[in-house]
Amino acid sequence: MKQYLLVLFLGLTTFLQAQNTITGKVTDTKNSPLIGVVVYADEAHKSAKTDENGMYTLSGLPNGEETLVFSYVGFASQNKKIQKVQNTQTLDIVMDEMAFQMDEVIVSTPFSKLQSQNVMKVDRESVKSMQEKGSATLIEGLAAIPGVSQVSTGTSIGKPVIRGLSGNRVLVYTQGIRLENQQFGDEHGLGLNDAGVENVEVIKGPASLLYGSDALGGVLFFNPEKFALANTFQGDFGQRMFSNTLGSNTTLGLKASTDNWKYLIRGAYSTQSDYKIPDGDRVTNTRFQEMDFKAGIGYSNAKFSSVLRYNYNNLDLGIPEDGIADQTTTKKTAFPKQGVSNNLFSLNNTLFFSNSKMDVNLGFIQNDRSEFEDSDVAVLHMVLNTFDYNVKYYLPAIGKVETIVGVQGMSQSNKNLGEEYLIPNAATNDFGVFATGIYGWGSNSLQAGIRFDNRHLVSDEHGIADEEGYFEALDKKYDSFNASLGYKTNFAKDLTFRLNAATGFRAPNLAELSSNGVHEGTFRYEIGNSNLKTEQNLQTDLDLEYKSTHFEFSVSGFYNHISDYIYSSPSGVEIDGFKVYDYIQNNASLYGGEAALHIHPHPLDWLHFETSFETVTGKLQDGGYLPQIPANNWNNTIKTDFKLGKWLDDSFATLNVSTTLSQKKISGFDIPSDGYTLLNMGFGGKVNLGKTAFDVNLNGNNLLNKTYIPHLSRLAASGIPNLGRNFVLGVAFKF
Repeated sequence: MKQYLLVLFLGLTTFLQAQNTITGKVTDTKNSPLIGVVVYADEAHKSAKTDENGMYTLSGLPNGEETLVFSYVGFASQNKKIQKVQNTQTLDIVMDEMAFQMDEVIVSTPFSKLQSQNVMKVDRESVKSMQEKGSATLIEGLAAIPGVSQVSTGTSIGKPVIRGLSGNRVLVYTQGIRLENQQFGDEHGLGLNDAGVENVEVIKGPASLLYGSDALGGVLFFNPEKFALANTFQGDFGQRMFSNTLGSNTTLGLKASTDNWKYLIRGAYSTQSDYKIPDGDRVTNTRFQEMDFKAGIGYSNAKFSSVLRYNYNNLDLGIPEDGIADQTTTKKTAFPKQGVSNNLFSLNNTLFFSNSKMDVNLGFIQNDRSEFEDSDVAVLHMVLNTFDYNVKYYLPAIGKVETIVGVQGMSQSNKNLGEEYLIPNAATNDFGVFATGIYGWGSNSLQAGIRFDNRHLVSDEHGIADEEGYFEALDKKYDSFNASLGYKTNFAKDLTFRLNAATGFRAPNLAELSSNGVHEGTFRYEIGNSNLKTEQNLQTDLDLEYKSTHFEFSVSGFYNHISDYIYSSPSGVEIDGFKVYDYIQNNASLYGGEAALHIHPHPLDWLHFETSFETVTGKLQDGGYLPQIPANNWNNTIKTDFKLGKWLDDSFATLNVSTTLSQKKISGFDIPSDGYTLLNMGFGGKVNLGKTAFDVNLNGNNLLNKTYIPHLSRLAASGIPNLGRNFVLGVAFKF
């Protein structure tokens, strides 16, 4: 596989280079030149920085449309769309002092529109801002985004939940390709490290039109870090320390670029001890260690751009089977434990034509997962290989109509190498074809699309019939048609209204079709159902958003109807002392939304007040509530910006109060949870010591040492609380 990717990458470099150039001057509102403004052409992977006169030059740009992003600390980022890049053009920019981050290019939706132009509401959060809030892991940072939660096992394992849906109903993309890592299991974590990730975009709702099966509930789209500026060498080092788990997280990155070639390499290592609950005890075997390595090489000119990236991630995870038992601060995992490694290759190509372009994204992932009960011999060992492809052609615009057609799919094989089988050996092949278009007039946009998908799943027979661990042979085909329709308009200059309706689907996974045995993660006997049908949903979203210089407000509501929702339900019998759960189907509905307010009052330009509220309810059609629905949350933050002399720049201090309400709307086998309020604080900035500068931030989470149990904690059934008080110190250098 690696050889094929390398041949394709080198073959694309045979295109000839043209010489389209954009140059200009960047000033502030007083007409003074701004030095060091970063100018980035996203699709061409071209970048530059303004000189002492505020001048910049971007050369070797492709013909056709291009969006330039201008960013500078202390000023509002600007995005300028060039409809036709040809020969040499001049573009001067005037930047305003920053109140809000006003607009950004969204990558996860079609046409790479600015958020203000996007028909679909997408939330974006930078990894840096997550770390400044003291999050220990990537999934913990994601859970701070309104509408996003996590199913957690302490600090070591977390699975994303979007508006009440998780597992195979939420699709994860990284490096432009679909991440497949046996995500059907409750005890299987996200499998991504935040090192080398720039930001995440969250689509809350069905995105099957763009991504196929498993995007029924939403998409998390992780954007990797950008390459270095043209003709520069950059390096950075970061260290974070955690008081509660006596843990550390270290990262080192190096990158360099010429006008056309780009290179980067990054390594990271994390290690944590068992986490401490408020009474001082530690939850045994919640310790973990993680190694992560990323590398990338890219080439771009006026005809095409191509980026080859590689990511290796290795996790050594303890399984907290005994609850609060042996008390130790060791970081060496005990039995039982998991060993998980991922090898991920991605090749992202864009070919530019005179008035159109084509994206060709290819990926290969090998997920190797083992479970060790009482020795270093794995009793459960699964290897999942996935080849992923996504080809999109952007047709020439016809007037104000833009259109994309594409094909997308994957070829996947799962093989068991251990004594125990959780799912059978199987092969899955997906194929989808789609088309989507957008028509814009004035401040209005209308977007629609249609898609057809086919999934073919074949599994092997294993074991002895009528005994635990027996899997019958399967040969299943699932088809689905999906469509979407969205409308965006501006009721006033700063007031945006969006209305979207979209269908999505999810084919049943292997565990739901074929389970026959005790599920160690949930301690119950699960029986699959080979006659399960495809889940199909229709979701309607309404979004109202107001943004001005000192005030920002948004409210979003949704209603999601799912036909043939798949879930496990107690049968009322036991096998070998374990309660039996059957996989069944029922129509279901989820509804709720999010509201957010951000005030940056004038003339108190140093003060920010942010508040948000999120709610979701999930019900079965024939009565009762859906399992694993997150509790409502109200989050409030006061932030101040300040500067202390010459030695501390870009400084901030935050006070956060997060209130999670009780969750009593539960399914028959969930347990209710009580509400709680957590107090968090943060402080940070850039320290200048002579010619040396570095970023520092200090966070205190759960400062009152509150004892609480999140509703979606997998340790809730044992009555085990989450972390007690935790201080996080982070330091980062650039060189």
